[in-house]
Formats: sequence, C-alpha cells, structure tokens
Amino acid sequence: MLEAFWGAGMVHVPRVVIAGTHSGVGKTTVALGLMAALRSLGLSVQPFKVGPDYIDPSLHTAATGRISRNLDSWILPEEVLKVLFSRAAVGKGIAVIEGVMGLYDGSNGKGEAGSTAHVAKLLDAPVILVVDASSAVRSIAATVLGFRELDREVHLAGVICNLSGGPRHREWLRQAIEEELNIPLLGALPRIEGGSIPERHLGLVPATEAEYGEIFERLGAAVREHVDLERLLAIARHAPSLPSSQGWLTPSYPSRVRIGVARDRAFHFYYEDALDVLRAYGAELIFFSPTEDRDLPEGVCGLYLGGGFPEVHAAELEANWSMREAIRRAAEAGMPIYAECGGMMYLCKHLRVAEGTRYAMAGVFPYTAVMEQNLRAIGYVEIEAQRPTCLFTRGERARGHEFHWSSLSGDIQETAYHMVKGVGLDGHRDGLVYGNVLASYVHLHLAAVPHAAKRFVDACEAFALWR
Repeated sequence: MLEAFWGAGMVHVPRVVIAGTHSGVGKTTVALGLMAALRSLGLSVQPFKVGPDYIDPSLHTAATGRISRNLDSWILPEEVLKVLFSRAAVGKGIAVIEGVMGLYDGSNGKGEAGSTAHVAKLLDAPVILVVDASSAVRSIAATVLGFRELDREVHLAGVICNLSGGPRHREWLRQAIEEELNIPLLGALPRIEGGSIPERHLGLVPATEAEYGEIFERLGAAVREHVDLERLLAIARHAPSLPSSQGWLTPSYPSRVRIGVARDRAFHFYYEDALDVLRAYGAELIFFSPTEDRDLPEGVCGLYLGGGFPEVHAAELEANWSMREAIRRAAEAGMPIYAECGGMMYLCKHLRVAEGTRYAMAGVFPYTAVMEQNLRAIGYVEIEAQRPTCLFTRGERARGHEFHWSSLSGDIQETAYHMVKGVGLDGHRDGLVYGNVLASYVHLHLAAVPHAAKRFVDACEAFALWR
C-alpha cells in the first residue's frame, strides 16, 4: 500500500509556479529560461510539470540536470501529490513548477481538479502569470485582474509579460499592472531569436531526440536580462513552510526481480515517480533500447514498454528483427509485459505511418497500428477492469490519460478495460490481452494505483520462479 501523509514538522521549500493565461502563451519558454538562468547562478533547480505531460519534463531535465516530476491533481490523490513534491523538492535551492494550459484549466469546465491553480493551492505556492503582451497594454491589466479575482485563494504573486515591445511598451505595462493593480511586473521578455523549441504532431520535440543546449543558453540569457530574478527569488523564498512528508512507500521491498524498461528515442514516456513505485515494491529496473539492443537484458522476468514515438522510428524498429523476435518469444513464454500507447503499437503485427508505408513490429497482437491524419484522442480517462490481468483484478478502477493519433485495424475481440471516461480503442473499450501481456492506449501513473504496481512485480516474480 502507498502511504502518503504529512508529519508534524515543517520544512522550507522555495517555490514558484509558472502559469499561463492559456496554452501557447509562452509559459514553457519562460519556465525553461528561468530554470536555465537560475542554474547559471549556481542554484539547484528542481523542476516539476503540472498535468499528464512527458515532453516538457524531458526539456526541464535537460535544462536543469535534475529529473522533472509530474504533479497531477486529477490522477493523483492530493496527499500523494504533496509527498511526491516534498521528496523531490526539499533541500533544493528552488522548485520551479511549470503549469498546464491556462492557470484555471483542468479536467472540466467548472472544477479545479487537474488545474495549475489547484496544484498551486495544494502546495501553497506563489503563482507567476505569463501573459502575451503583443498588441496590447492596459487590456493586459484587465486580463491579469480577472485571473486574480476568479479565485483569491490562488496567490498571484507576479506577472511576466511575453512578446513585449520596446522600452515604452514595457513602461506602460509596468504602469498598468504594478501601479493600477499593485501586482509586481517581474519582467517583460521580447521575442527571443533562436529560442523556439521545434514541434510536431504530439507537441514539442523531446530532449531525447534533439540537442537544446544552445537554445537553453539563449533563453537563460534573455531571462537574466529582462526578468528581475532577485525579486522573483524573494517571492519564492517567502513561500510558506510546508508540513514535512512522512513516509513514501511502505513497505519497501528488497530487490526481488529484474524488469526490463524500454527507454530510448522511440520509447521514453514514463513518470519517474511511477518507476520509483516499481522499485519500492522490489523491482530492479534494467533499461534497454528496442531500436539498438539486439536482445532483451539478461535475467529480466517482465517488460514495461512505455509510450513514445514508434511511428517516427518505425524503420529502425523494423530493422531490429532480433529484438522484435525476442519480445514475441517472451510474450509466448508467459512473461508479464505491460505496454502503454506507443508500446502497444510496437506489440502489434504492423505499424502504418501517415505516409502509408507499413513496417513490421513485434507481432504479439495480430493488428495494424495506423497513424491517422487527425488526432484521435486526448484527455483524462478512467477505466474499469473487465478481467484479471497482470495489473488489475476484475472491477478495479483507475484514472489515467490518453493522447494518440493512431488507431488499430483488425477485428478486436475481448478487451481488458471498459472506458468509464475517455476514448480508448473505440470509445467504449481498451486494453489488449495475450497471456500475461496487457497493452492499451491508457497512460497510468503507478503512484496513483500502487496495488497495480505491486501486482505487476508479483507477476514478474511468479514468472521467474515458474520458468
């Protein structure tokens, strides 16, 4: 069982939330620039990302040298979220938490669950609001005022204007925001030449596939020049102390089984805290590359194939026939295998990319994963297990998220999940099953369903003893 609770002691954690008025306003640019700038000053920067995102955390990690953690108040129980934050942030110079979408956008149109605002309130963290200042001045103040007044329990501690003009524009912004609203204007960033992160169908290109050192340097330099870092650090350091977290995972098992985790440029969508849950229940995680390694790691008794971009690296995956055959043989032998989204696509017989070319995959399932021209599904999901698997017993429910442009072609028979919320395979079902293999479009956070993590490790141990 995962135990997460606050103790009696208090700890001081300097922290800020970088939020936006809406998606595309530049909060990732500002957050990365701030992380790079603070790191260049010698601070240990612990990054976080609100919501179900894998790509932004990869950029955070590259910019700070520290693993970024996800904070999702819809998927994770509130007390678990607090402990995940505390165990990573305590002792660091500053925690920088990048928000998701707009400050108040969450799982639906009226509740706060899943929103940046909700996480800021749970962590009693000051919010720095990023606003697009292009083609406006005093109207920006009206926007900021609305964000402050919608929920006064959110501590809106300052504003950073993005895409600002020249000195006169910046002075007018200061007058409108600081003098009229009495909210600190911490900076006004111009358009940063050479500071854009490239994008493709699932968003920004992750740091696992590109070198961003020069971009981070430009963003950090711009923040140092145009943002009052001393004032921002003062806000972060004056954040209230938090109750100290007591406990993380109890009990903590000794290492009892080796589980192979696919991690390379094709598969890298994992929550780091979820991997820690597996370790806490006794898994020794061995990372391997389906694109480059010719065989599975020695001694593994289970596999975890996360999401990623198999469609981008389909030719490399097909060319590595020995790895495909090794995974197919492992599935036939009864090895527990859990796969999410891109991992599920890899387990299909074929993968057809958007241009129409079809590539051979592992062949555990007799379907073709087809990349479509339009987005098929995005958002939070809730599933109910319809049969026992290596993660769930019948009737158990779990929350997660989905984000995919693909669909599966073929006559899909019995599935593992009923979609209480979300799209899945066809709007009603998800979860392919073959022996001890479970694969679906659903991305789970195992810190939210620790019993599923334990059941998977138990299944891997049972396989090790049986074989």
